[in-house]
Amino acid sequence: MFNKDKEKIYFITGGGTGGHIYPAVSVIDELILNEVKNENIFYLGNPKNLEYEIANKNGYNFLPHYAKGMPRKLNVDFLFWIFGLLVSTFKVMGYFLKYKPSIVFATGGYVCAPSLICAILFRVPYVLHDCDIQPGIVTRAFAPYAKKVSLAFDGAKKYIKSKNTEVNGNPIRSEFKNISKLQARKEISLKDEFVILIMGGSLGARTINNSSFKILKEFANKQGITILWQTGKKNFDEVTKQVLEEFQELPDNLILQPYFDKMYLALLSADIVISRAGSLSLSEICACSLPSILIPYPYAAADHQKKNALNLVENGVSLMLEDKDCNNETLFNLVSDLITNKGKLSDLSYNASKLAKMDSAKKIVEQINALIGV
Repeated sequence: MFNKDKEKIYFITGGGTGGHIYPAVSVIDELILNEVKNENIFYLGNPKNLEYEIANKNGYNFLPHYAKGMPRKLNVDFLFWIFGLLVSTFKVMGYFLKYKPSIVFATGGYVCAPSLICAILFRVPYVLHDCDIQPGIVTRAFAPYAKKVSLAFDGAKKYIKSKNTEVNGNPIRSEFKNISKLQARKEISLKDEFVILIMGGSLGARTINNSSFKILKEFANKQGITILWQTGKKNFDEVTKQVLEEFQELPDNLILQPYFDKMYLALLSADIVISRAGSLSLSEICACSLPSILIPYPYAAADHQKKNALNLVENGVSLMLEDKDCNNETLFNLVSDLITNKGKLSDLSYNASKLAKMDSAKKIVEQINALIGV
């Protein structure tokens, strides 16, 4: 094993989507809070993915390789993928030999595979974290050899072949713990009104966008209600055009953005959120004690978004509307019913607060450090 007596070196990996990246970021930030030097922490990922942009923005040390997602069919693309995985693994081997990591922490996705292969080859302990109720292929494949498998949901245990599991919840950014609803609203210049947040992830969700126009028509310029609408970068121009065709100008109570850079402020400010059902979003919704209407992405791998959403529905946190059933009428009716049913809103909010796990990053760092004798 590397680095038995020297300063501990941490390799962090996970990428492709925010659901893999932001938990890794939260753990890095917690390590730094625990006085681990920034120069001893390295983020391994694909420089063409979002993880590079986020790591660079936060000033992390980034070690690049070019692992890509595995094709689902056995064809020529699969052979190219195998070759690319081998190239990335040899690249990561060089990083292991140069920096001699004490431990690897992986949050899932194909980006993790080369680092986990190298961890096994060099006998470096590794910890996995999976954010979904049905863990992904990489987590399931490498779980038997992990020193610890951190899970967001108790229901994920049945998919994991490991006796070293811990249900920690998803690590979330510190802002969710440190900023109040009043502070969040003040920071984005919102009045003390009922706030409806419409969002579908950084890329947006066409179904959610197309089904939200009745909400806007019914509540446009209505006193006491504010609408925050994240369209996604791909859909912003189209949605803006449709709004302007209907109203000639943006309604006074509408804030329309392609993406909220400080998403935590929008979530903390909201009274209802309409969202896809990515696991990190759901953890942040619970951290905000926020009633939600979930519309799972129907093409998510293994239909994991629907499984995530059903878990929250069963716990009395959310209402769920399937993508195929989501339209202007069905979505508006759910929103309208919640706005007029204060008791239901209160119940959903309370149940969300019970599911929130605010100390997840702290627990994971404690478990990581225990394995390497810190």
